[in-house]
Amino acid sequence: MTEVSLRPWSESDLDLLRRANAPELMEHLGGPETDTQVLARHEKYLRGWRDGSSHMYAIVTPDHPAGVGTIGFWARTDDGRVLFEVGWTVLAAFQGRGFARAALGLLLDEARTVDPSRPIAAYPRVGNAASNALCRGAGFVLEGVEEFEFPKGTRLPSNVWVLPAPGPGTA
Repeated sequence: MTEVSLRPWSESDLDLLRRANAPELMEHLGGPETDTQVLARHEKYLRGWRDGSSHMYAIVTPDHPAGVGTIGFWARTDDGRVLFEVGWTVLAAFQGRGFARAALGLLLDEARTVDPSRPIAAYPRVGNAASNALCRGAGFVLEGVEEFEFPKGTRLPSNVWVLPAPGPGTA
């Protein structure tokens, strides 16, 4: 088993966010952000913890306490359905080692402690094979394809993966 933990986002994680802004990691998200955009995203992640709007984490391992990636969840309403959206990035040097799978498992547990009644959704681009495989492996159900605008001005098809909330007596 891959030894991974989640550390709540902190001021010290700006460098991790900058390393995650690499072209090969931002390919499915419209390309790398400017440093001003990265700084704004960092502040948004910090603010999310202060106001409860999101829960972003650094994915850490004993050998890499500065982080091997990022993962988090936030509230979203999709066609009237209140859910949590999840998203993640694992740095290129650490991909293929099971870090994303382990981190997603921990994150799903965290989201369920916040609100066990909410479905959890992920919206990877159709062409993002690794993220789509991660959703499938974690038990998400593919509900279809929708075109999302992200970043502003970029509309691309994304898969809609949903992990239903556990039913009564199944938590």
